[in-house]
Amino acid sequence: MACTSPAEARMLWNEMSTDGYYRRAAQQLRSGDVALDIGANIGLSAMMFADTCPGVTVIAAEPAPVTYDCLARNAAAHVVDCVPLRTAVGAARGTRRFTFYPRATANSGFYADRGADDEATRIFLRNSGLADDAIDLITEGLHDGETMDVEVRTVSDILTEHAAGSAVGVLKVDVERAELEVLHGITENDWPRIRSVVAEVHDTDGRLAEFCGMLRAHGLEPVTRQDPSLSGTELHEVIATRVI
Repeated sequence: MACTSPAEARMLWNEMSTDGYYRRAAQQLRSGDVALDIGANIGLSAMMFADTCPGVTVIAAEPAPVTYDCLARNAAAHVVDCVPLRTAVGAARGTRRFTFYPRATANSGFYADRGADDEATRIFLRNSGLADDAIDLITEGLHDGETMDVEVRTVSDILTEHAAGSAVGVLKVDVERAELEVLHGITENDWPRIRSVVAEVHDTDGRLAEFCGMLRAHGLEPVTRQDPSLSGTELHEVIATRVI
């Protein structure tokens, strides 16, 4: 499997392989569905969606060139029907400045904040039982970033181009503080196509409540939780299913 960091890949795979919200969302997929993976990183969630539901088409979006290269290679090797896209996803089409963390690729994004990202990592590691001296060693330079310009498309742009008429069994969103922007890029005509949403949401300035409110306004009922390993951070998980 292609990856930028075996340690980070193992951590990300743990999120996919345990009985968490990502796995619960995958179990709702049906053959013929589209799984739209926004913030796909190296493609582990794409692989999990395809493995859980043969016959699903995965559209996986990742803007950082190094990470996208891993995504494309993993998709070709492990996902029968996958469309990897080198793009960020937001509220409007265009080009934006993006911060890439080479040593912590999953924390990269439009709103990268080295201090906040260091602190969240420290809390996670402390909750996981690591001693402070080990935490200091791991976090030193972890969020040294580099900036680049990346293409931005909307969810509806992607659906129009790659999934016209298909049901979206799962919309997965993991975009490091840009979660609301992804939802704002869905047209009113496309919302009814989306049967479930699973997301990581950074709850600052009321973002979690606003995110859930948007889902409810479009006929999806959200449930939230915070994993014990993330207690004390701004990170929460959301899963929402369409109310029939």
